[in-house]
Amino acid sequence: MPESVVLDPVDLHILRVLQNDARTTYRDLAAQVGVAPSTCLDRVTRLRRSGVILGQQLRLDPAKLGRGLQALLSVQVRPHRRDLVVPFVERVRELPESLSLFHLTGPEDFLVHVAVAGPGELQRLVLDEFTARREVARLETRLIFQQWQCGPLLPPEAGGDTGGA
Repeated sequence: MPESVVLDPVDLHILRVLQNDARTTYRDLAAQVGVAPSTCLDRVTRLRRSGVILGQQLRLDPAKLGRGLQALLSVQVRPHRRDLVVPFVERVRELPESLSLFHLTGPEDFLVHVAVAGPGELQRLVLDEFTARREVARLETRLIFQQWQCGPLLPPEAGGDTGGA
């Protein structure tokens, strides 16, 4: 398990602000956090170097790109072996409809978030790209009615619940 990075209240404030708007200028970020712009720049640089900040992402609206129907595909791969899983993952990641892919424990091996133009396109995707593969033993489709972003993601509070028994 990767080692956690020790963050102070200024670091946490920086992360909170940047997760809400990654385009915030260093000057505005420094003003919101209450430090000098040079200090702010040093802190963000340190957070990047330590791997806490992994980068910036551009979020797009799938509906505005003609992909107004989103779904979650629960996929069971059998046999669940590396020689089948690796090509399956590579193929799913290449599909223009795939938004994200999760490898899971439990009865389903993968959860795939997809965005398509409509029901016919979803049916084509399921039949031609998933169930047509020999290693796909089972697939369940769940339509997404609405999605919300959550966060910001911050480390657990000191002395907080660790999830253990």
